[in-house]
Amino acid sequence: MLCALIMAGGIGTRFWPQSTPDNPKQFLSLLNEKSMLQMTYERINKLIPSDRIFIITNYNYIDKIKKQIPDIKDLNIITEPCSKNTAPCILLSTIYIRNIYKNANVVCISSDSYIKNEEKFINDIVLANAFVNNNTNAIVTIGIEPTRAETGYGYIKFEPGSSKVLKVSKFVEKPNLELANEYYQSKKYLWNAGMFIFNVKNMLEECKVNIPNEYNLLINLPDFSNPKYYEFLNKAYNDCTKISIDYAIMEKSKNVYTIPTNIGWDDIGTWNSIERYLPKDENNNVVKGNVQIIDSNNNIVYCNNKKIVLLDVEDIFCIDSDNLIIIGKKESLNKVHTLKDQIDNL
Repeated sequence: MLCALIMAGGIGTRFWPQSTPDNPKQFLSLLNEKSMLQMTYERINKLIPSDRIFIITNYNYIDKIKKQIPDIKDLNIITEPCSKNTAPCILLSTIYIRNIYKNANVVCISSDSYIKNEEKFINDIVLANAFVNNNTNAIVTIGIEPTRAETGYGYIKFEPGSSKVLKVSKFVEKPNLELANEYYQSKKYLWNAGMFIFNVKNMLEECKVNIPNEYNLLINLPDFSNPKYYEFLNKAYNDCTKISIDYAIMEKSKNVYTIPTNIGWDDIGTWNSIERYLPKDENNNVVKGNVQIIDSNNNIVYCNNKKIVLLDVEDIFCIDSDNLIIIGKKESLNKVHTLKDQIDNL
């Protein structure tokens, strides 16, 4: 039996000022009329029924999730009291799902990725699930064949072979541009998309061995139907160490595999990534919202409710939020999120 776990607890700081702690990136309609979370849920729902799709999030976002995903049941929303990175998040979720579906496989995905070829994505998940069914101690990642030398992603090095599922030899941190070019040219590395499939029993065993402190804190929580569940969870989760699943498990496990694929995946993680997917006009302007362009070229404009007019400008960006408009040179777009602490009265 295959379940899905959607991680939707982040605050999307790199998409500030549109993304805020009160309304983070996964709830925003960045590319079309649907939010990133809605797109993610509908994509995986083509393979997995709603009663086996779980979303883990912060307490503060439960109402937003129910509003955007009206089909989801309370039972399928897992809450984490605070952010402890992905390892405690996935451990808690695995325990939760195991208590409902004793021997399930789980596909773990983020709530804010873009996937162009959804049919191929589904086929890759089916292949990974079949591999885990036959190799219950395996963890299978979906590795993305690079389309450019990207410094913003981690990489997966795989062992060559003729199979569609290949052994992972190592995980690599986000590289500098020189290394990224080397990885891209070598054809031996894949982007680490943070999507993987595992059996719940195997993941719990991996956590028991590799992060015993977190395992011991969470494994004996009372059942979530217990009135004191959240009281015990708050204390135990706060005592967990912040650590990513890559550091905690993936880099240490001896049984990690990957499926190289080209599903048109992208991490919509920065303002620069928006330019890759929003349509351009005849003058190479990228526009979302109520915008009028007059004699202007190669600009990015992203607005909410205000009307914005560009006149005789080029190579600039303009980002509008409810209480702020930021304008700058397009080459400085990746610096926008760093301004937050420098601007008063937000």
